Amino acid sequence: MKNPLGNLMQQAQKMQEDLKKIQEEIAAMQVQGESGGGLVTIVMTGKREARKVTIDDSLLGEDKDMLEDLVAAAINDAVNKVAKMKKEKMSALTAGMPLPPGFQMPF
Repeated sequence: MKNPLGNLMQQAQKMQEDLKKIQEEIAAMQVQGESGGGLVTIVMTGKREARKVTIDDSLLGEDKDMLEDLVAAAINDAVNKVAKMKKEKMSALTAGMPLPPGFQMPF
């Protein structure tokens, strides 16, 4: 007969290893946020670090306020995509676990 506490500790250790692996995968991933039909794009990592900003030449002589709004919208789009990606990755890890609604893993 196996020790139930030993099994629980093994499961917890495996989950911790899986969590670390998923965190590394997410950090290495990149998403692209965009606005203005692709006139402004932001490449962002899973750590929400902006890596590249691209602004179409047609916007450079335009209204500064509009350009600022498009950049902000592209950043927000990228941030939302990172959040969605994290949620999808974490749902695979926590599948079948009895976690309370709205529980957030530590990242």
